[in-house]
Amino acid sequence: MRQVPILAAVPGERLFRLHAAEPEGYEWVPATTWVQAVTLIRTRPIEMAVVDPMLAGEPRSVEIARLRQHFPSLPLVVYTALAPETAGALLDLGRAGIRRVLFHRFDDAPAALRRALLAELEQSASQRLMQQLSGALPELPEALREALEVTLHAPGDGPTVSALAERAQLKRRTCERWFARLGLPSPKMVMLLARVLYAHRLLLDPGYTVEDVALKLGYARAKTLQMHFREVFGLTAGEVRLSLSPDEAMRFIADRYLHQPKQAAS
Repeated sequence: MRQVPILAAVPGERLFRLHAAEPEGYEWVPATTWVQAVTLIRTRPIEMAVVDPMLAGEPRSVEIARLRQHFPSLPLVVYTALAPETAGALLDLGRAGIRRVLFHRFDDAPAALRRALLAELEQSASQRLMQQLSGALPELPEALREALEVTLHAPGDGPTVSALAERAQLKRRTCERWFARLGLPSPKMVMLLARVLYAHRLLLDPGYTVEDVALKLGYARAKTLQMHFREVFGLTAGEVRLSLSPDEAMRFIADRYLHQPKQAAS
C-alpha cells in the first residue's frame, strides 16, 4: 500500500499531531521554511499540503496564497492556532479561496484530522484523474485500478507490467488477460496513458515546468516525458498544456485508445 506524501509546513507540535492522527497511510514531508516548501512541491510527489501561517514565527498569509496561485491543483489545509494574531492572516487566506482550516487543540482530534485530510485529498490531481479513469475503465478489477494509481508516481521512465501485477496481487499473465478481455491496450500502454494524463494535469499549474513534472513522476529525463507526450498526443507537453483541458485530454485518450471492441470470453 502506497503511503500518500503530504507536505507539512507546520511547527513541530502540529507535525507531531499529524503523525499521531494517521501513522500508516501518509508520508509526512516536513518543511521548515516556505522556500523549502516550494522546492518540495516542485520536486516530490506531494499530493496535498498542510500549512501554518505561523511557520516562520509570525503570522503570514502571502506565501500560502502564492502556493494556491502557483499550484491550484494541490489541495491546501491550513492548520494553525485559534488566536488573535492569526485572525488577519486567516481572513486574507479566505479571500484567496482557501477554505479548509483546522485549529490546534479545538478540532484536531485524530478522527477529525483523518476526516479532514481524506476529504481534501479527494480533490487532488491524482484522485480526480483516477475518478475519470474509473469511468473509462469501469470493468477493470478494483485491485488493478488501485495498482494503476500507484504507477502514477512509480520511479523510472516506464513502470513494468510485472510491478503492476504484483501490486494487484495477480500473475502477470492474468493481468494481461484482464486488459485484453476488456478490449483495452496493453497494461504497459494503459500505464503510460495514465501517467501522461497525470503529467498534463500538473502542467496546467503555472508553478510547474516540464522538468519539475518529469522529476515528480520519477522520470530520469524530461526528454522521455516529452517523447511520451508525442507518442500519445502527437504534440509536445507544452503544446498539450496550451491546447487541451483535462476533460479534453481524457476524451482524446478515451476515444483513441480505450473505446475498443472487447474480446470474446475464452
